[in-house]
Amino acid sequence: MVLAAPLRVLARVLVVAVATVAVSCGDDSVPEPLVVGSGDSAESVLLAEIYAQALARTGATVAIERDLGTRADRLAALDAGTVTLVGEHNGALLADLAGDAVAWTGKEVTTELNHSLPQGVVVTDAADGTDLRPRVVVGMAAPLESVADLTPQCPSSTAGVAPVPGLLTLPPAALRIDGCEFAATRTFANPDELRKALLDGQIQVGLLAGPPELASAATEGLRVLSDEDNALRAENPVSLVRKGALDDRQWEKLNYVAGELTTDELVAMVVKVRDADADPADVARDWLDARGL
Repeated sequence: MVLAAPLRVLARVLVVAVATVAVSCGDDSVPEPLVVGSGDSAESVLLAEIYAQALARTGATVAIERDLGTRADRLAALDAGTVTLVGEHNGALLADLAGDAVAWTGKEVTTELNHSLPQGVVVTDAADGTDLRPRVVVGMAAPLESVADLTPQCPSSTAGVAPVPGLLTLPPAALRIDGCEFAATRTFANPDELRKALLDGQIQVGLLAGPPELASAATEGLRVLSDEDNALRAENPVSLVRKGALDDRQWEKLNYVAGELTTDELVAMVVKVRDADADPADVARDWLDARGL
């Protein structure tokens, strides 16, 4: 049967319309990716890979944006909407956002952090099993076993502070000891310089900005003081997220990650990336697979 001219025209119009709708629906079905941002430290890159791959396993489209710079730069990227989430520490964030905060334990820090966050961002559960607090080190001759033993000697002691390579940077306010005011504080470029200053008697106390397992050679001949009273502020990984950017399943997935991550595992992964030049994506994938995440 041959269509009359008006019907043929109408048929062509309908074909074009259907094609247009199909293309439009196809475009609409491709969601904007969730962009996970990171700085340049091994820990930051590794957390970005863990979070991104965990979210991808919920069916989300995910991208990673590396080398975002300082904590202030990462917060600015979140504020601008160029990234969806970044890995952070609850204590470091609190110290930057509320330098006079009085919270020290993990739950207290996260609670106070939630009250201090800028509008438009929220945090996931903290990885409470991952203790990245600063550690206090002293010479073996010092008659000290714990940070509590040190407190009475703080006013007459000079302290040194050093970053731990591979970890997120801690601001000065995160390197405080509750109830302790040193006579003077010096900053060293790395844990090796800090160790030398301690052994030479230039300083009496050292603060490493993270677990000593990430600077094991730099603690030889030194004692790491225990801190059962949480005089050093908690530093647990959290994901800082644009409010409303994740659905319930994605949010739950990140909280599962937080519940599974431990100090030993994260330290081991950071060492692989930092020292063995392992691919952060492979390291993250192996960990997620091992945990069934």
